[in-house]
Amino acid sequence: MILERLEQLPVGSFQYKLLVVTGLGWLFDSMDTGLISFILPVLAKEWNLSPAQVGWIGSIGLIGMALGAVLAGTLADRIGRKKVFSITVLLYSLSTGMCALSWSYESLLFFRFLVGFGLGGELPVAATLMSEYAPAHLRGRFIVLLESFWGLGWLVAACIAYLLIPAFGWQIAFVIGTLPALYVFLIRLHLPESIRYLLSHGRTEEAKAIIIDLEQKLHVESRPFEPEPRTAQADQSAAKPQFASLWSSAYRTRTIMLWLAWFGIVFSYYGIFMWLPSIVYSQGFAVVKTFEYVLIMTLAQLPGYYAAAWLVDVIGRKYTLSLFLLLSGICSFFFGNAAAPFTLLLWGAAMSFFNLGAWGVIYTYTPEQYPTSIRALGSGWAAGFGRIGGMLAPVLVGVMLANTLGMSTIFLMFAAVLIAVAAVVLVLGSESKQKTLEELEQVLES
Repeated sequence: MILERLEQLPVGSFQYKLLVVTGLGWLFDSMDTGLISFILPVLAKEWNLSPAQVGWIGSIGLIGMALGAVLAGTLADRIGRKKVFSITVLLYSLSTGMCALSWSYESLLFFRFLVGFGLGGELPVAATLMSEYAPAHLRGRFIVLLESFWGLGWLVAACIAYLLIPAFGWQIAFVIGTLPALYVFLIRLHLPESIRYLLSHGRTEEAKAIIIDLEQKLHVESRPFEPEPRTAQADQSAAKPQFASLWSSAYRTRTIMLWLAWFGIVFSYYGIFMWLPSIVYSQGFAVVKTFEYVLIMTLAQLPGYYAAAWLVDVIGRKYTLSLFLLLSGICSFFFGNAAAPFTLLLWGAAMSFFNLGAWGVIYTYTPEQYPTSIRALGSGWAAGFGRIGGMLAPVLVGVMLANTLGMSTIFLMFAAVLIAVAAVVLVLGSESKQKTLEELEQVLES
């Protein structure tokens, strides 16, 4: 009865406020990721760092993201989405501020690890929370729109990098990154706990209170709940998530599909976009050093998100994800073989369009593959495994460059990975569009 009333709520101010509140967290995450890519060249020159040391500044954050995703996902299923979301946002905000006070290379590595830990923990938890409040017929659209805040964060990072860092130094970028600490207070004021989480932990009265409050805010006729039998309440002890559950017969295929999909997406994204300026500039394309190039590549992400947001509820998650992965791979191949600045920008924008669109879909698709009791756990482990790809790709590209392998070979590798992952999703994935989370759970149990 409680979940029926939740699903019957009209789309209104509450859902959009939740989208903005969680989306701002996404924006700040992206802003930090973008800022560090702009800061690294400045730090390398100022601190006289070797390429290996610069690489570790980027990699240590990804290691933290992998661990943060796994731990935060586990905790979110045990102590709640809202609490873990607030903690992770606060952690990466304060750690970003401490980066500005770094007195040595080693201290910066420590703070960047903490930043990555907070970033990695926040993203899958935010997606889980949004998926548990969005109505079934628009859930995919809301999650992809949530992911689109990532593109906006990159725009903010680019503006800070080009307007403020040259004038005030690299420390100003980290100082600005502390702003999400204030955002935590917004979370506490406007973000309710997941109703599905509360019900799974036997906190029925709290869930009822949230429903009644939402009905009043959305101007829906509200009525008291009828008493429910004790047996209808969840056993709190049975709700504790277990890693082994992800590999039970019911979820094994889904887990394999998601882990491979996440690995391929993260591998291609960090391998391509962390090395992109260096790779292309080495081929004689000076245009990649311009602000206009960064802006064009970033702006191409936004229509990619919005196209994916429409398609996930039309043709479905499985087919949208596999299509965007396939087209991203094809664009990567042609990008690697571009012979002129115009074609380079054209295929680069197309590659950015489809790659980031796929990111939006995977965040929609992942929480739908698991029941409430292990939803955040499954999402966290999938994202955490994907971060391994993010650690390996930049190193692999560096090795390929050291062995004088050209741009065409490097991007052929990314194309092959993306096309292979698209096939995995198409073969192993199951469709979940237009279904409530409870309907999806029933499919799993049958």
